Amino acid sequence: MGVDLDTLVAESRFKKRKVIVDGDNGSSPCSVSHDVQTSLPTLQASDYFTEPCLSELAMRELMDPGHIQRVQNFTVGRHGYGTVKFHGETDIRWLDLDQIIKFRKHEIVVYEDETSKPAIGEGLNKPAEVTLVLQTNSMKGQVIEKLKASAERQGAKFISFAPNKKEWKFTVQHFSRFGLSDDEEEDITMDDPVPDPDSDSEVQEPIPMIDSDCSDPHLLSHSLPSHLGLDPVRMKEMKMMMFPYEEDEDEELQESFSHHKQPTKSPIKTIRKTPLALLEYNPTSFGPTQNGSILLTQQKKPLPLTMTKVQGFKMEVTETPVTRNYSRNLVDASLFMGKSFGVAFGPNGLLLHCDSSTINLQKIATDNVVRDENNKVRKELIDSCFDSPLNFHKEINHETKEVKVDDYKIKIQKLVCDRLSLSDICRSYIGIIEKQLEVSGLSSRTRVTLMHQVLVWELIKVLFSSKEQLDADVESLPLIRRAEFSYWLQESVCHRVQDEISSLHDSNDLQHLFLLLTGRQLSPAVELSASKGDVRLSCLLSQAGGSMVNRSDLDRQLSLWKTNGLDFGFIERDRVKILELLAGNVHGALGDMNIDWKRFLGLLMWYQLPPDSDLITIFQTYHRLLENGRAPFPVPVYIDEGLEDGESFTGNARFDLAYYLMILHGSEEREFGILKSMFSAFASTNDPLDHHMIWHQRAVLEAVGTFTCDDLHVLDMGFVSQLLSLGHCHWAIYVVLHMSHRDDYPNLQARVIREILFQYCETWSSQESQREFIEDLGIPSAWLHEALAVYNAYYGNYSNALEHYLGCGFWQKAHSTFISLVAHSLFLSGKHSEIWRLATSMEEHKSEIENWDVGGGIYTTFYILRSSLEEDDDTMTEMVSLKKKNDECKELFIRLKESLAVWDSRLPIDARMVYAKMAEEISDLLVGDPGVGSTIEDKLECFNTIFDSPIPDDILSCHLQSAISHFTLHLTEAAS
Repeated sequence: MGVDLDTLVAESRFKKRKVIVDGDNGSSPCSVSHDVQTSLPTLQASDYFTEPCLSELAMRELMDPGHIQRVQNFTVGRHGYGTVKFHGETDIRWLDLDQIIKFRKHEIVVYEDETSKPAIGEGLNKPAEVTLVLQTNSMKGQVIEKLKASAERQGAKFISFAPNKKEWKFTVQHFSRFGLSDDEEEDITMDDPVPDPDSDSEVQEPIPMIDSDCSDPHLLSHSLPSHLGLDPVRMKEMKMMMFPYEEDEDEELQESFSHHKQPTKSPIKTIRKTPLALLEYNPTSFGPTQNGSILLTQQKKPLPLTMTKVQGFKMEVTETPVTRNYSRNLVDASLFMGKSFGVAFGPNGLLLHCDSSTINLQKIATDNVVRDENNKVRKELIDSCFDSPLNFHKEINHETKEVKVDDYKIKIQKLVCDRLSLSDICRSYIGIIEKQLEVSGLSSRTRVTLMHQVLVWELIKVLFSSKEQLDADVESLPLIRRAEFSYWLQESVCHRVQDEISSLHDSNDLQHLFLLLTGRQLSPAVELSASKGDVRLSCLLSQAGGSMVNRSDLDRQLSLWKTNGLDFGFIERDRVKILELLAGNVHGALGDMNIDWKRFLGLLMWYQLPPDSDLITIFQTYHRLLENGRAPFPVPVYIDEGLEDGESFTGNARFDLAYYLMILHGSEEREFGILKSMFSAFASTNDPLDHHMIWHQRAVLEAVGTFTCDDLHVLDMGFVSQLLSLGHCHWAIYVVLHMSHRDDYPNLQARVIREILFQYCETWSSQESQREFIEDLGIPSAWLHEALAVYNAYYGNYSNALEHYLGCGFWQKAHSTFISLVAHSLFLSGKHSEIWRLATSMEEHKSEIENWDVGGGIYTTFYILRSSLEEDDDTMTEMVSLKKKNDECKELFIRLKESLAVWDSRLPIDARMVYAKMAEEISDLLVGDPGVGSTIEDKLECFNTIFDSPIPDDILSCHLQSAISHFTLHLTEAAS
């Protein structure tokens, strides 16, 4: 049994230790002999510390010789940056901690010099718990998810994140570099970092203007073009060619930014400030004393959902861009904010655009419908406006049509119902709206809109439901429908009549009667007239709108009075108006009185047209009068009820949805050019982005056969956008599946669905119920996996991205992700079974994968070869000749070198290190094979194979010594 030379040296040093007690103050401080001091680890940096401290370690070493060979949970830290605690017993003799452990902002590096790093498990290259202090303002949940992904990507195991202390804890099995990359730091939105004297990357020199001296390359490297990713020398040359006469202006402009000039002596390094979020930007902060830069950050903060206009930064401009001073042109937002931001709509309705010299950030208010009078979003409104109607819509019968999209199929759906069941459907929708009306805190505008929706559903039931279930003659069915419409019209105008009556004086009974007649409230009118003793008038009122004989008699009587020159000054004017109305002269009765369009329509139906007129005749009569300018326009409800100023309303701009339904009923047998106007949001509400109920009304009307149209995608997409703004991705996809199929756009639904899956992946993937709903709709799972793969790859979670690439069958993309981003991390973490699972799952499709043999195939070959060599070594049997094994190893080494050449820069350093470890492990197994029955030439050939493998030189030197020994033995045997 051999003797460990290091152990003998250490034991000899332990015997020479002495303690020298300082007796001046009688305290316990102690000093150690020179031998003890040389064996202790060294740490010179003032802001670094150890636990136990070095003095305590010296004391324990004196009391218990050999203690520093087995220090439990040895900890090294740096104040304000973090700590690292090494698990179990650690031998810390003669360690130069200043060179081995380096803490920087958000990272730790142990053994930065790879040539001095010991094997895994030796020295400080062993399992440990790392704590890093982060500077972050992000939400706790957002930070934890990103830190978990970062730890997993690096082969570490996430433990916790303490938001109060901002400490990120994770464990590692061995060391290289662990921490956050630059992209991850920006993504988590860091605070202003603490100055790090060890890292130049944490500081920046002030950025001078572009007109600095071109002869100074250091100055140009920090200029504005360089900051924007451009070549500063090239930009300077281009400017001199295009604007040769502007040196004076440039010098003047440069003087105004004198605080950015490069210092002539030692430059003062300033701390890099975190970019300011645009919404938090204060114009006063853009001064010479501020180091912040105006850039967009990825900070996820709640934004106001109403239309807001945020003040941006302004620049004083005294000359227009068309004058000689071209150097003061203003750039647009996309150029100023960076190439990744264009002047367009962003997520959730955000829009960044320029107005003169101001950058404006606005957000489209797509959720007004779910806000109360205090502008607060109400959960019960979301349910009653969107979830409840869509759930009911889903319960109605549907017919499906499979549409093939590439190798997949989706099921286009269409609502199916008949006119017999239309009444029940309308009543169900009315019940949903009535529940919404019960929500407290609704604004008056919202209540008016909801009541209008109730009336629209009632009108749909009246005009389009079947009357065949009634026990009545076929000839009487139009009269039944007319009676129902008359009752609907009375209910629609009742509140208008009561409002106008309440504003009258009590003494004006005739005006009261006339207003009651405009709402067809005959019973109250007769009672009022009788109570005032006007029996003749009450008798006439009781017969109003009845027999045409009575109307003609009244009309002839009025004509005789006019012919005979009766002085109407002795008769109340309001009484004459009532008589004119009872005679069927609607325009004569109204005179200059303004009346809403529904009551005017009612006056035509009740008092002018015959009582047996059908609805089509009534609607056509009103339409002719409207075209001749003799009828009030059927304005939408928000104008009719005074919620919006109607002075700027043009006659044919907007009509009420109820009027469109009447036209639809009267023209069922021909095509219409009114459908787009009919099913626009303006027909029901003044909110142009609210399509939540009109979409259902259109679906029901089309289902019962009132019209057929495949050109209403604007309505569909408007409703989809409204649902997406609320995070209802599953319902948005449900609506897309109901879009009309068009032969000229056969893949429209598929394209929209995939766009939703990609753009809103974070929303639907975080809610299991939404994901299950989408899968139940028959959306191909491959589309979901593809969206999740891109999403995870964007956030650096490459392991999950790889799983989803495999799930969607993107074998080439999965393979490149596996080789360049995932495999090496799993290998270094010892997760060989996981690598085997991933590699074998792709091997079945290797015919579709480019460079498989120099990619994933290397890992499968390695594990098979290693298993073969280990098995032969364990059993000590000559299963395969040494020459055969050597050939297999040589083939693997050739493929490793080819892989390095093929993948080149796409392979990170860790992946190259994995290749080296593969070659090293196979080489050790190859030369460790006893080679029973093999010749010395076979063994020497094995060494030739090893020398041609991608193994580091320091390890090859060991094999070289073994080769020399074998060769010397071979010469000796040959000589003997």
